[in-house]
Amino acid sequence: MSATVTQDMSMFHLIGSASLPVQLVMALLLVTSFLSWWFIFRKLFVIRQAMRQSDEFENVFWKGPDLNALYQSAASSRHTAGSMERIFEAGFREFIKHKRQPGMDISTVMDGTRRAMRATYQREMDSLESHLSFLATVGSVSPYVGLFGTVWGIMNSFRGLSNVTQATIAHVAPGIAEALIATAMGLFAAIPAVIAYNRYANNIDRLATRFESFMEELSNVLQRQATG
Repeated sequence: MSATVTQDMSMFHLIGSASLPVQLVMALLLVTSFLSWWFIFRKLFVIRQAMRQSDEFENVFWKGPDLNALYQSAASSRHTAGSMERIFEAGFREFIKHKRQPGMDISTVMDGTRRAMRATYQREMDSLESHLSFLATVGSVSPYVGLFGTVWGIMNSFRGLSNVTQATIAHVAPGIAEALIATAMGLFAAIPAVIAYNRYANNIDRLATRFESFMEELSNVLQRQATG
């Protein structure tokens, strides 16, 4: 008898015997959780790579190499370069183009250089921030979706008591248990998404600060070079 009760109250049996709306909620949360974990691991590697490439490029840049040689290197490896390297390439390319034009004053040259770096900066930030909104949505919505499945399942359990002469805990326990699984799945999808979103958003903010500082420092270096 105990084996039968254990089998009837197993998670797979409860999910299989749940009502269709509750099963649809569980399926939605399961798919959402898989997508969330996929983006969590993907963004983990992307952000780590962006930080590593920024460190490597800054180390090379501040060693004082020839900027023309550094630009040629960045242009030849454009598709594999890091965000900071692409910002440098865009700014230095615009700087060279404006400087070669006769009659261009230094303020116009530097304005064009900053605009080029800012445009590349925005594209790089959009790429780094991609899918973060999905994690934020999962973290905020999944508990409510799971709660909807729980409420629906509990309503079904109590509605079934109308056909029972004497209600006992045995009549409502399976329905309530299967309903609570939806809440647990909602939390399982939401908690990692919230943690990952907060951590990645903080890392991306730090990268944004580094990029902005680099753009200001590069502008100063190019301005000194133009007036030197």
